[in-house]
Amino acid sequence: QLQLVESGGGLVQPGGSLRLSCAGSGFTSDYYTIGWFRQAAGKEREGVSCISSDARTYYVDSVKGRFTMSRDSAKNTVFLLMNNLKPEDTAVYYCAAALRIITNQAMCDRPSDGLYSWGQGTQVTVSS
Repeated sequence: QLQLVESGGGLVQPGGSLRLSCAGSGFTSDYYTIGWFRQAAGKEREGVSCISSDARTYYVDSVKGRFTMSRDSAKNTVFLLMNNLKPEDTAVYYCAAALRIITNQAMCDRPSDGLYSWGQGTQVTVSS
């Protein structure tokens, strides 16, 4: 059973940084594409950053240059380092593993795919 658990969220001031972690278990292969998604209050879920099995990353325009995604396959963990946070980054952040073959960009463009395995989410609040 594939399971994902996010951690690292919290309250930060604008311009601050946070690092989110997503720990996985139950993987049956080394070839999962993994994504970070977020959902702000009253808005639809959107892709943030997605990483392929060979560690190639994709970022949506709103976070490009500020966020960095990485993965440690040996520890079954992915990370999202968020720098220069803005109030509009406030959301619940979720990680997901694709259960089918998909590119990093395609995964981020499909935030409601039924063949993703989702974590429980972690709250990020950016406010002064």
